[in-house]
Amino acid sequence: MNRLLTISTAAFAISAATATTAFAVPVTFMSNWLAQAEHGGYYQSVADGTYAACGLEVTIQQGGPQVAGRPLLLAGKIDFYMGGNMQQAFDAVVQNIPLRVVAASFQKEPQVLMTHPGQGLDTWEDLKNADQYILSDEGAQSFLLWMATEFGFDPAKRVPYTFNPAPFLANKKSAQQGYVTSEPYAVEKEGGFVPNQFLLADYGYDTYSTTIETMQDTIDKRPEVVQCFVDGTAKGWYNYLYGDNKAANEAIKKDNPDITDEQIAFSIAQMKKFGIVDSGDTEKLGIGAMTDARIQSFYDKMVKAKVLPEGIDIKKSYTLAFVNKGVGLDLKK
Repeated sequence: MNRLLTISTAAFAISAATATTAFAVPVTFMSNWLAQAEHGGYYQSVADGTYAACGLEVTIQQGGPQVAGRPLLLAGKIDFYMGGNMQQAFDAVVQNIPLRVVAASFQKEPQVLMTHPGQGLDTWEDLKNADQYILSDEGAQSFLLWMATEFGFDPAKRVPYTFNPAPFLANKKSAQQGYVTSEPYAVEKEGGFVPNQFLLADYGYDTYSTTIETMQDTIDKRPEVVQCFVDGTAKGWYNYLYGDNKAANEAIKKDNPDITDEQIAFSIAQMKKFGIVDSGDTEKLGIGAMTDARIQSFYDKMVKAKVLPEGIDIKKSYTLAFVNKGVGLDLKK
């Protein structure tokens, strides 16, 4: 954005009150879907002034089914974008796009496979015996290939997922994909039962998710802005998960009037239960943590499954310069 100013170190040291006025730098962050609890850390830091305290005036622009956010980032229309997982960042390297992941809000990909309980599909190994795997095209071209390579699942059992739970509810021997924060709630509401939930991350699908992406030019010219946004987001997640999140939830519902308090509460509970945001490395390094070893591990698995080609210089897809500093650990209650 051409309105953005370069922030001096001194500007970051001033008080929050001053930062929200004369020195506030406008920044636009775009999510990759409609506002929901899974975006809570960002909304929290806007609502409670955490971003403003280090000099940013952050606007959250929500995505949606008909919105292509990443081209807006490439065109300089937004400053930060919510990535899906590391696969998109690897693809950017292949296309010679200078996009970088600067933090990972989710330590675990929230993708699950669900089954009906009591139908002989109650363990990960049992899933091989499902009649069909109801998966999206994207899932069929990524994690299903990994499941086939690592565990011997049969890709021929895949049928298209139309984001409607009816086929899964009708076939008790099926397995369906979903986000752990969303689809299990829909199944429980519509089907009247709690499905078995197998989080792919817990079986080795170790990509980071809900990443923060920005352009290399932003990192080079405005590193203070990047650091403030990464730190503010980490603090926002701690406050959202463990503190008073009422104002953030009101902002989420304002942007997305269709979401309910019950859905928000379910999503937060699931994020905590499964360690989606805060688990593993975050316990010492802080929310947003990333490591070279973890990113290399996921890339190697995608190469083995023939999802991605060998030889990608994955170090060009991310930077650890802004994470792993323990920011926000003192806020965890």
